Amino acid sequence: MHFKLLIALVEDSKTEAVINAAREAGATGTTVISNASGEGIEESKTFFGLTLETQRDVLLMLVEEHLSRHILEMVSKAGEFDTQSGAGIAFQIDVEDVVGITHQMEKLTEKVEEKL
Repeated sequence: MHFKLLIALVEDSKTEAVINAAREAGATGTTVISNASGEGIEESKTFFGLTLETQRDVLLMLVEEHLSRHILEMVSKAGEFDTQSGAGIAFQIDVEDVVGITHQMEKLTEKVEEKL
């Protein structure tokens, strides 16, 4: 079984919706890193030196490669990445090797077999 690491940078108000959408699409877990900040094409708005932008969360999901594209699309939809400017981004990278997920392998095998 091969895996991808799906990384999503989302507005903190949408974190729960994105996690729920990913789980429904086949993700078996998520690690959330809270209070990230960043800047896109446009500079952040400030007021007396304080940034007015919303906080972001970084979501890390280790997903089976056959499920990864569908999960990525559902994360994008739930986070409104393509419909709302600055809502967030998500991307996936290949994972060479994984340890510590043997308890999830049985569940993942069933889901992948359903998809294939």
